[in-house]
Amino acid sequence: MAKTKTAYFCQNCGTQYAKWVGQCGSCKEWNTVVEEVVQKEDKKSWKTSSSTLQKTSRPLLVKDIANDKEIRLNALDQEFNRVLGGGLVPGSLTLLGGEPGIGKSTLLLQIALKLQYKTLYVSGEESQKQIKMRADRIHPNSDNCFILTETKTQNIFQQIVALEPDLVIIDSIQTLHSDFIESAAGSISQIRECTAELIKFAKESNTPVILVGHITKDGTIAGPKILEHMVDTVLQFEGDRNYVYRILRSLKNRFGSTAELGIYEMQGSGLREVNNPSEVLISKNDQDLSGTAIAATVEGMRPLLIEIQALVSTAVYGTPQRSATGFNAKRLNMLLAVLEKRAGFKLAAKDVFINITGGISIEDPATDLAVIAAILSSNSDIAVEKGLCFAAEVGLAGEIRPVQRIDQRILEAEKLGFQTIYVSKNNKIGLKKTKIQVKLASKIEQLVIELFA
Repeated sequence: MAKTKTAYFCQNCGTQYAKWVGQCGSCKEWNTVVEEVVQKEDKKSWKTSSSTLQKTSRPLLVKDIANDKEIRLNALDQEFNRVLGGGLVPGSLTLLGGEPGIGKSTLLLQIALKLQYKTLYVSGEESQKQIKMRADRIHPNSDNCFILTETKTQNIFQQIVALEPDLVIIDSIQTLHSDFIESAAGSISQIRECTAELIKFAKESNTPVILVGHITKDGTIAGPKILEHMVDTVLQFEGDRNYVYRILRSLKNRFGSTAELGIYEMQGSGLREVNNPSEVLISKNDQDLSGTAIAATVEGMRPLLIEIQALVSTAVYGTPQRSATGFNAKRLNMLLAVLEKRAGFKLAAKDVFINITGGISIEDPATDLAVIAAILSSNSDIAVEKGLCFAAEVGLAGEIRPVQRIDQRILEAEKLGFQTIYVSKNNKIGLKKTKIQVKLASKIEQLVIELFA
């Protein structure tokens, strides 16, 4: 019998140590290093047929390798398919992470209920009755979705062999445990072993598997970092639980681009796909309100028009407040300094609040010009004209800098009925004929004169 081997792992970041230490040298957390058994029994939890086991790989010339288009499983969800690159690839392993209560289980159960393929939804967190209550709210009738409440991988594989599903969903990987590892469910060794077993099953049976993963307080996937390297695709489901909108991003994708994103709206009957988010994120208020400007931004590969609100008021206390929701607070301070130095606006003694409507967060520097326009509009109490939008970065010298993919931003603004868009004078615009008027600006002083003079 092989001697039982143990090692010490950090439960926060997964770093391995030869002996116990009080503080992890990688993540600097205290009392997170625990001893775990790493020697497993010489058994197989997923047994394949003899014909599969006899297959061996051999080297091929690049020119001899068939370049056939990969057949994908349609998830019947345009946003989910877009982020994956066209659908689920057979034999792939997808990891979906997100904050508690953000809607990960709802999204995957909704997909499983709509599919015409045989789907096995394995839950280690909820009972079958709990899932049934949610299913009745989302999609009452489904003849292809099977629910299994189990946490032991050996029992799960027995049901998979009997059912032979076309898609397996595991909710969540942190609740699974294998008999071949003597440690608690959710530990580093168990997560790594259970994921390895699922990868072997997916590759040998050519069945796509989707895993739900918990996240840490830092927003990263809980467990060892190697978990993200083992899977084929890593998706992040994010948003503010106080708002109805959710964003699905791709952090890693071996079968497609990581620049795509999907947007959903949380409703009582589940998650609704938002095919045109710009119309949702912009308010339909007909009144002229100061402190509001529209920015033409790009999230991933998708152009969006978002509404930026600003409020400038006299500081009540000695130190003025600077608050930003959905926008980088340090960048806001930089833009205020540029307005103070280059445009002559005295904002040092005033409170400035910035909010991006819809509860989404934007890091695109092309929102700079719209933020400045909203601040100046609130400060002078003069509303920005209807039909105006902005797409440019602002430099420290007050110059208006070009941004990438300006043609897509212009077309999106034109599609939504905007009459004028302000861009940098140095942008190379490839569009020849557009209904929208494109105004070129080089410095913020020019923008102030044209809008608020």
